[in-house]
Amino acid sequence: MTHALSNAIWQDQLRDGLAAMDLSLSDGQQQQLLAFLALLNKWNRAYNLTAVRDERTMVSRQLLDSLSILPWVRTDHLLDVGAGGGLPGIPLAIALPGRRFTLLDSNGKKTRFLNQCVLELGLTNVEVIHGRAEACQPEQPFAQISSRAFTALANLVTWCDDLLADDGEFLAMKGQFPDDEVADLPAGWQVESRHSLAVPGADGDRHLLVVARAASSQ
Repeated sequence: MTHALSNAIWQDQLRDGLAAMDLSLSDGQQQQLLAFLALLNKWNRAYNLTAVRDERTMVSRQLLDSLSILPWVRTDHLLDVGAGGGLPGIPLAIALPGRRFTLLDSNGKKTRFLNQCVLELGLTNVEVIHGRAEACQPEQPFAQISSRAFTALANLVTWCDDLLADDGEFLAMKGQFPDDEVADLPAGWQVESRHSLAVPGADGDRHLLVVARAASSQ
């Protein structure tokens, strides 16, 4: 598709998808989302930021999928670990401009891309950190930490234990419900709730798992 054609199609897909998800975003926010998608598509050719290369599915699999967890984002400052190409962190930051987002990734190419997005999109509520989760030392722990296609749940809670507030929770985005990963959670951790995510235009199952410390371990 040409750029003009893809942008027109993306615009329709985004508008229809937001309506189906009952999400209300301003025209400016929708344009920011589309500008982010164009950046992701452009940089992906050289930086391998995402496996999604079919332009016809990008709105659904990247923008709408990221925005599907909006109802569960309740903190004023969210950490997105393994932020990669900025999913879900950047779409969430565009949708929630009054809240802060820290995007953490150990891959230098990916954090360079994220910094470019922050610059070009004017995202004053986003901070990008290049580093490993185990080495990150925030001023204070986070109430919520999101992850999408990052790692198994056992690794997530182990690597990010010190980054999460005592009463905090992980928002772990998965495809099919990961029974094996849940069974492998270390002692002291539990799945507080599970949610099927309805993403317009997406094939296959999508789930959100809210993972927190068991009451006795807080």
